[in-house]
Amino acid sequence: MHHADFVHLHNHTQYSLLDGACKVNDLLALAKGYKLPALAITDHGNMFGAIEFYRKAIQAGIKPILGMEAYVAPHDLHQKEQIKGIPDTGYHLVLLVKNLAGYKNLIKLATIGYLEGFYFRPRIDKKVLKEHSEGLIAFSSCLSGEIPVNLLDNREKEAEEIARQFLDIFGEGSFFIELQDHDLDEERKAKALLVSLSKKLNIPLVATNDCHYLKKEHAQAHDALLCIQTGKSITDTDRLKFGTDQVYFKSPDEMKALFSEYPSAIENTLRIAEECNLQLEFGKLHLPHFPLPSGFGNLDEYLEFQGKRGLAKRYSHVTPGMEERLGYELSVIKQMGFAGYFLIVKDFIDYARLHDIPVGPGRGSAAGSLVAYALGITNIDPIKYGLIFERFLNPERISMPDIDIDFSDKGRDRIIEYVINRYGKENVAQIITFGSMAARAVVRDVGRVMDMAYSEVDRIAKMIPAEVDMTLHKALEVQPELKKLVDNNPNISKLISYSQVLEGLSRHASTHAAGVVIAPSKLIDFVPLYKSNKDEVTTQYDMTGIEDIGLLKIDFLGLRTLTVIDDALARLNRSKNMDLSIEQIPLDDLKVYQLFAKGETVGVFQFESPGMREYLKKLKPETLDDLTAMNALYRPGPLDAHMVDEYIDRKRGFKEIKYEHPSLEPILKETYGVIVYQEQVIKIASETAGYTLSRADILRKAMGKKIAELMKKQRDDFIKGAKSRGISKETAEKIFDQIDTFGRYGFNKSHSLAYALVAYQTAYLKTHYPLEFMAATLTSELGDTDRIVVLLEECKRMGIEVLHPDLNDSFADFQVTGNKLRFGLAAIKNVGLSAVESIVTAREKSGKFTSIFDFCSRVDLRLVNRKSQESLIVAGAFDSVNSNRAVLVSGLDLALQYGQAKQKEKAGGQTSLFAGSVHKDSSASPSLPEVSAWDLYDTLSKEKEILGFYLSGHPLSDYKLELQKLCTHNTESVTDIPDNRDVTMGGIIVATKANVDRKGKQMAFATLEDFTGRVELIIFSDVYERCRPLVKSDSLVLVKGTSSTREGEKPKIIVQDISGLGEAWKTAGGNLHLQLSSRDLDSDAITRLKEILKSYPGQTRVILHVDGLEDKLSLKLKDAEVAPNPVLYRDLTLLLGEENVRFEVTRKNGFKRSSG
Repeated sequence: MHHADFVHLHNHTQYSLLDGACKVNDLLALAKGYKLPALAITDHGNMFGAIEFYRKAIQAGIKPILGMEAYVAPHDLHQKEQIKGIPDTGYHLVLLVKNLAGYKNLIKLATIGYLEGFYFRPRIDKKVLKEHSEGLIAFSSCLSGEIPVNLLDNREKEAEEIARQFLDIFGEGSFFIELQDHDLDEERKAKALLVSLSKKLNIPLVATNDCHYLKKEHAQAHDALLCIQTGKSITDTDRLKFGTDQVYFKSPDEMKALFSEYPSAIENTLRIAEECNLQLEFGKLHLPHFPLPSGFGNLDEYLEFQGKRGLAKRYSHVTPGMEERLGYELSVIKQMGFAGYFLIVKDFIDYARLHDIPVGPGRGSAAGSLVAYALGITNIDPIKYGLIFERFLNPERISMPDIDIDFSDKGRDRIIEYVINRYGKENVAQIITFGSMAARAVVRDVGRVMDMAYSEVDRIAKMIPAEVDMTLHKALEVQPELKKLVDNNPNISKLISYSQVLEGLSRHASTHAAGVVIAPSKLIDFVPLYKSNKDEVTTQYDMTGIEDIGLLKIDFLGLRTLTVIDDALARLNRSKNMDLSIEQIPLDDLKVYQLFAKGETVGVFQFESPGMREYLKKLKPETLDDLTAMNALYRPGPLDAHMVDEYIDRKRGFKEIKYEHPSLEPILKETYGVIVYQEQVIKIASETAGYTLSRADILRKAMGKKIAELMKKQRDDFIKGAKSRGISKETAEKIFDQIDTFGRYGFNKSHSLAYALVAYQTAYLKTHYPLEFMAATLTSELGDTDRIVVLLEECKRMGIEVLHPDLNDSFADFQVTGNKLRFGLAAIKNVGLSAVESIVTAREKSGKFTSIFDFCSRVDLRLVNRKSQESLIVAGAFDSVNSNRAVLVSGLDLALQYGQAKQKEKAGGQTSLFAGSVHKDSSASPSLPEVSAWDLYDTLSKEKEILGFYLSGHPLSDYKLELQKLCTHNTESVTDIPDNRDVTMGGIIVATKANVDRKGKQMAFATLEDFTGRVELIIFSDVYERCRPLVKSDSLVLVKGTSSTREGEKPKIIVQDISGLGEAWKTAGGNLHLQLSSRDLDSDAITRLKEILKSYPGQTRVILHVDGLEDKLSLKLKDAEVAPNPVLYRDLTLLLGEENVRFEVTRKNGFKRSSG
């Protein structure tokens, strides 16, 4: 194949974050189209994309050249201060890898930049360049290079000296003068000077284009990207701007024409490419050394010993089938070379259990391994629950096993610390991850820098379906309204055009929530390291890159629920003198399943969302299998496909259970004929079409990829295999269609079961030990006021009284006090743990506090300062010694003076300053000032300020009926609704912020709070103008509007009307629906009903629904229009029963919702 005679050697991919707009796949596709023999990437100061680029370039048939555009500090990289005339980030220098030695050196340089030299950017210096120059080629870089900067500042001698330094560092033939031409005056001037320097010092030239985007027409989109980076808008004049549209991936012909005067600069790109021959080895594992005990010849032997010993511990009777499966799994592990992996994981899990750090029962597909169960890595019996080893480790698809482990969130760091101590600090790190600009998000980003109105951008973003893998291209195909807007509105066309260029780019780097890598030696022998702005050291390669280079990656996840379970058990065992462990609880407790069936699962792991609770009421789960299936089905895909409803209808007997073939019944019986799990897909392929379990797992993966060509082959193979087993072609096609339709939504049963078990454990504790469980759950949520509000409301529903914090009874955490809960002091704003410790220590040493003066004389006033004490008073913590909070706040300074004097007197044996002046008896305390107590409203508002919520009562307490009957949603249930749904909500406005829209009109943002949480309101100018008097803090309001749901965020409400909550019955509108039975028609109930309705005349229509007749009858009562109010509602419910009285909430646009 004929190759182009030019190679691009200076290119910025998406990993030059918010600067490079070249997506790796697109860059390689364009390079392949240009027939480039090789290609380099040189991202700013990092190697984030090195492995991805290397792999994909090889696949594309292009030689990959790894590199980096480094930032070089002007002097010492440790000198971190601004120097006049020198960029804060240092100078640019392009580095390319020639061979393995150069690759390892670049890894070290990229690491040093972040870990040692970071100052605005990751910087190195010439000293470390000298130490790590072997195997590297360097270019003088762009206008920000040290040589061009000096030349343009007329410092030619300095530029010459710098060039000599680089020649000395890299050697002749490995340092090049870089020429660029983007039609900029400064570049033209620099080019002449650079060429002259090249001739003088005999340094070869190289031509590059410093590519930041792929095509010339992407220049404006790239400019928008720079604005996103800097927080500016496109119209801002004082901002980072390239000032050219030439920084694109030009064709070889364009580059040759551009540098026709300097043919050697073009030729040298090929010469350099020929010199760069890095060979990376993938597929080789680099496991850390596991110390082998004496008496064992190798790791495989030791693993087999541990596996057999563990199997005997797990089962009282080990069957031949168990031994056979264990032997098979061990043989696969041995064949794949993973014995050390299993032993390493077992080692740190053993450490966790030995040190009382809670470990989850399992996570992901590892629960399907009998070896993992025998070793104690998982705690779920794969044989009992029919879990499949091949779903975890497939001998036909060599890849590192993936064992993810949940630890309590409080214990996770201790496990990582153990691993660091065991394998060496320099051998262990967390793993980087990159947030990308998805379809909706990029539209919002670009719309913002284009200065478009929020409402307009929001409307456009919401036209993009919130589906996995959704792209703007797909959205334009499936959303005609969006396509129409793009076609007819130039500004929106520009928005979408820019967004499509930027879509999929990496937006930021962060630390992966769980991933930890362990190397056999120093990590920098294998991977470059990065330091985040939180000072966390991570790898520069993401999870995929780490796996590619063969390093051991393990997910250490911190699960708060495990902390809650452990805390609840500790409280329980301590207070009731029990010795209960969570593994001992029965899994068939009827009362626990009744809790699920009633949907009373607030605080229950994975099962507490409003939508899930509604499904639980329909499902009425009776076994752990039901919970496992529900956990797998309550996800967007299955919900959209109505699989949850299908499962429930079949379980409850509302629909017939059918199987396309008898072979399916044993596999699908547990889920009533619905394909719920990936494991079922694997078993169907095995039993019906004769696939090996390993091959069936490949089918399962193919379904998830949804590649038509791949699925056609799988379909043909499946039908062929099924026919060979005596199944007709027609039946085989139906079976394949079934697994293709529903199997693609299948979830990992191993994971779903493990988490269903944890859910059951929390539900068990909530059912049988509600006080201890809620105390532990509330304690775990300290600092999250929204969650505390929800949990306190749940305590009320459960009949658990939560007492005020009390300096004589409270500790830091929530505590069980008799049959009540006591608020924790650490939940109070401005009261730190050290202050709580001082209070508890003083109380335990000398007894309960008797007054604020006694308190101030005994606690450490450096820790429990004035601010802390005022917060304690306002929160009610002093109520047990004096319930007049206003008096205590007024007398606080006097109490502090008294306390300081008493403590000074005690310390030095001196006479109190209060003795002989204020009081004759120095032990007596002064009198508090006489101040009127706060009213309830002041008490509540001050509590709210300090606690984040109300504790003594609630401003909405008198409006519970209105919130229940006249609202379609509360702040909790609104979190589950789709976008653009009509909503009526009541609550109190707790915050407002006025704003000006693009037309210069006043609008506002506000926060509405009810008993369950908060929601943000967006009030545009027309509504704000009409309802402004109500848009203020502490207003009790009824809000009507529509939901505005952004992906990954809590919904907001676009307000269409606001009225006072006191006027709610008058403004709600709608009809009153009354349910009667036919036998009531001739009874006294009708007479009484007429009397009630006539007592409240108004304009709301009354509709009677009569059951018991041959046909159900609905009647509109002509002469019975009423004015709804709480008294009418009470009278009607007393007469007919609450379930038979429904008030229909309506909106002008026809939206209705019945509340009863």
